[in-house]
Amino acid sequence: MSWVQQYDPFSNIAASACVAMLPLAILFYMLAVRRAKGHMAAALGLAGALCAAVGVWGMPVGLAVNATLYGMAMGLFPIIWIVLTAVWLYNMTVESGEFEIIKGSLARLTDDRRLQALFIAFAFGAFLEGTAGFGTPVAITAAMLMGLGFSPVYAGGICLVANTAPVAFGALGIPVIVASQVSGLDVTTLSQYVGRQLPVFALVVPLWMTVVMCGFRRSMEVLPAIVVASVCFSGTQFLFAELHGPTLPDVMAAIVTIIGLLVLLRFWKPASTWHFADEQPESAAAGAHHSTGEILRAWAPYAILAVFVFFWGLDGVKAGLNKVYLQAIEWPGLHGAIAKTAPIVAKDAPYAAKYTLNLLSAGGTAILLAGLLSVPVMSRSGTGYDFKRAIGCFWRTCHQLRFPVLTIMLILGLAQLMNYSGMSSTLGIAFTHTGALFPFFAPIMGWLGVFLTGSNTSSNALFGSMQQATARAVGVDPYLTVAANATGGVTGKMISPQSISVATASTHTVGQEGALFRFALGHSIAMTLVICVLVTLQAYVIGWMLP
Repeated sequence: MSWVQQYDPFSNIAASACVAMLPLAILFYMLAVRRAKGHMAAALGLAGALCAAVGVWGMPVGLAVNATLYGMAMGLFPIIWIVLTAVWLYNMTVESGEFEIIKGSLARLTDDRRLQALFIAFAFGAFLEGTAGFGTPVAITAAMLMGLGFSPVYAGGICLVANTAPVAFGALGIPVIVASQVSGLDVTTLSQYVGRQLPVFALVVPLWMTVVMCGFRRSMEVLPAIVVASVCFSGTQFLFAELHGPTLPDVMAAIVTIIGLLVLLRFWKPASTWHFADEQPESAAAGAHHSTGEILRAWAPYAILAVFVFFWGLDGVKAGLNKVYLQAIEWPGLHGAIAKTAPIVAKDAPYAAKYTLNLLSAGGTAILLAGLLSVPVMSRSGTGYDFKRAIGCFWRTCHQLRFPVLTIMLILGLAQLMNYSGMSSTLGIAFTHTGALFPFFAPIMGWLGVFLTGSNTSSNALFGSMQQATARAVGVDPYLTVAANATGGVTGKMISPQSISVATASTHTVGQEGALFRFALGHSIAMTLVICVLVTLQAYVIGWMLP
């Protein structure tokens, strides 16, 4: 170990935390105020982090640059790999003409934008989050909504809002499993605690999402659908978190919600169909008379995608693929070169930096294979779509995503620099000084971690142990605050620059990250406060809600 982290360079944790917030403040300012492009905001935020890490936290320049490169590599794989393949699959359905049939089939089911958002952004997005996570749901569902006629900002924004309810149990429960591992708490019990917080929050997400689209009065016109989506999703998520564990709450909740909405629409329709005021007249209804075979063929790429990402999420499948190929690379010059110290760890311990190259078991590979398997299906549409056109589409997608790739790499570089310099831990330690108010701030720590890293899993790995130790110190149930880290993190997902970049990439609005950030910011803060109040009440007033 060549360098030991320090967490309070000013010998005043409040002052140190304020300086540690500098890179995040730059990001907020550039995106929300200056309306800068994502890669420009990320570059300036990274520059601020480098200055603070080296000049204030005393991190050697070589280690600072190396930690940044390590983060950028993590952004390239597996995150970019998921985004690239997801957008490619969508682009193929557009080029082959199959997406027009998908639009027509949805118009036959419902041409109401509110109901389409419930089906695609909320329910189908939750299935993708539950099976794959890591950017897949927003990349797929935002592209689908835009193709249906949603404006790009609303397509991206609605999907970001919807993708809060499932995040803590995403990727077959990986965030909760990681939180259990780093905190030393029982995973089944922790799943039950998250199951007493997230489903309560998820109850309001369908209504919140539709109110964002059309206001409260017009949302009441589809109240039966909102109630069905809320009750089906939250009830199933609670039951599986309580009785089964963290792996299946999202997958089963999404399936039950889709079935519930389909059954509802057989017996009920809204009195009037709602579209956006500035929406151009759509010809989707004209394509609603395709045969059942044509509709099944058009939806086949997404059905194949659902099957692949489900199996790729299973531990047995992952283990088998990793036996074929898995490289766990100790990052040169960084692995073990930095030591964590108290109060983050009981005694000085080396900070690992391992880069996992799991090319076969990565979620992006599942999407790639689903896309390749879909090409012969799409070729039957009579448009002559073949592998040559699919490969051309892949390279065009790479060019389309060049700026989001840069943005995500810069953001992950910034996140890892803050982790390895100790700046992230400084922010976490500042929250631990809130004493009896800690339950209120515990979700904010999770929110901050997901904003930094774009991942609920990474946030739990970063702050899970600290949440557990601080809760014990202030006399609060540690299961409650560790669960709150995961639950609070779901609302940080929608404004994470990584998530914003994924949304703009999939809706062809690269350069408008600031507009989408402003769209989501207020909702993120309001939702976080709801969770803060819930956790505080559970700590001191309504403890009967907890296991």
